[in-house]
Amino acid sequence: MAAAAAAGEDEEKRPLLLRPNGGGGWRACVLILGTELSDCLAFAGIARNLVSYLTGVVGESNVAAARDVSAWTGTCFLTPLVGAFIADSYLGRRTTILLFLSIYTMGMITLTVSASFATPHLDTSSDGVLRATVFLGLYLVALGVGGIKPCASPLGADQFDDDDAAPAARASFFNWYYFCINIGSLLAATVLVWVQERAGWWLGFAIPAAVMAAALAAFLFCSTLCGLRASQSPPGSPLTRLCQVVVAAFRNRGVELPGDSSLLHQLPDGDHRIIEHTDQFAFLDKAAVVASSPAVAMASPWMLCTVTQVEEVKMLLRLSAVWPTVVFFFAATAQMSSTFVEQGKAMDTRVGPLDVPPATLSTFEVVSILLCVPAYDAVLMPLARRVTGDRRGLSQLQRLGVGLALSALAMAYSALLEASRRRRRAATSIVWQAPSYMALGAAEVFTSVGLLEFFYDQAPDTMKSLCTAVSLVAVAAGSYLNSAIVAVVAWATAPEKGGGGWIPDDLNHGRLDCFFWLMFGLSCVNLLAFVYSSTRYSYKVAN
Repeated sequence: MAAAAAAGEDEEKRPLLLRPNGGGGWRACVLILGTELSDCLAFAGIARNLVSYLTGVVGESNVAAARDVSAWTGTCFLTPLVGAFIADSYLGRRTTILLFLSIYTMGMITLTVSASFATPHLDTSSDGVLRATVFLGLYLVALGVGGIKPCASPLGADQFDDDDAAPAARASFFNWYYFCINIGSLLAATVLVWVQERAGWWLGFAIPAAVMAAALAAFLFCSTLCGLRASQSPPGSPLTRLCQVVVAAFRNRGVELPGDSSLLHQLPDGDHRIIEHTDQFAFLDKAAVVASSPAVAMASPWMLCTVTQVEEVKMLLRLSAVWPTVVFFFAATAQMSSTFVEQGKAMDTRVGPLDVPPATLSTFEVVSILLCVPAYDAVLMPLARRVTGDRRGLSQLQRLGVGLALSALAMAYSALLEASRRRRRAATSIVWQAPSYMALGAAEVFTSVGLLEFFYDQAPDTMKSLCTAVSLVAVAAGSYLNSAIVAVVAWATAPEKGGGGWIPDDLNHGRLDCFFWLMFGLSCVNLLAFVYSSTRYSYKVAN
């Protein structure tokens, strides 16, 4: 007994990565983490420098390139809804990842082929074949991303279902998952961007294409070897459950709600899935009223739903009040892959003996994230806990708000930097862009990570995957919003400076600083809207 207890104590002290697991465990998770690292390396390798490829090789203007980058980035964060729906309703997570990895790899190969079409002396602005190949490859990649993002992290968590230390192991897995995302982004912003600018775009796309092909082969042939456990058979789409409540409530729109909520249709007593009734959004309660013959009504979920199912929809509606205020945050962060790069190209890119590609400055964003994550856990959280009394230090909504404020400050700094650059022309060193990237990196630690935590924690237990995808849609909406803002600014300011507007091809004849001040003002308005909605939010009551 004593020996067994000592062995158990030693097991608890052993690092999680070294503990044995039943089922898939960490051996399977290494395969999933490798897949996510490959995904992030390829995606960031495109996104970090896409504006340079579109302007320098495809021949687009600065405005068109900024618009197309934002539209593509937005699509990459919109397609996870498609992937989540297919995984939850038909194929399961493992098969969905395998299918979309194949699409992703084809997209990277197509982009590599597009780079081989371009020559230094070719006028590519009128080359329709080149443009068609580029955008075919880009949107195949966007579709591939949609099948991996919503499935990889849940599939990793599935590997610990039968493990006694499952909660701790899952937490450790998510830490490593986030670590791999940032390592992939860091490698892309340094190695891949440098290869693209110095060795050529063909090699810059061929490297991540080869990495994705290797990830596809590993996932296809090593899943059994690693003991990768597939998720359970798809239980049906959460969207169907949501629609059932809406349809049933509409059908029963003419009935009276009972004065006692216990008369509403509910799961059997003792069912662990039960969610208690709330008074908010009372119209939806009509979906749980037995308005016709009980036998007939209970035979169809489109006629009668449980209170638990209705409350799940109410939780989504509460989240939807906060979601729009986060969208503009991602419109601000979209500047890192568009206007920040264009601003850097107009600055002095020499740093000592090196000529630094403008997109490489995004490395400071990743470094900021890697520094801020441990600092948040080890320093800020304990200090904030003493002040607020909240076990998290900052509440989930407070964490989101800090990130929104930091993004506004980054826009103000960028505006001041651009005004100084215009006065001094190319004499301003590109290194002065580093604080902008670092401020937005810190903002992401608060808002991007906080958003995932908030939506996961406040979502219904049966819709956590859907809500994770919805949080990614905020990134898509922010990118589309940025694309629209750029287009409107270009149209509204075109009469200035002989038609160049605020963001012309030659930024020395534009007013990019005014654009950044506009983004700062809109960020402040958005922050006020967030404060208003967050003060009225009611947190989910823990069961």
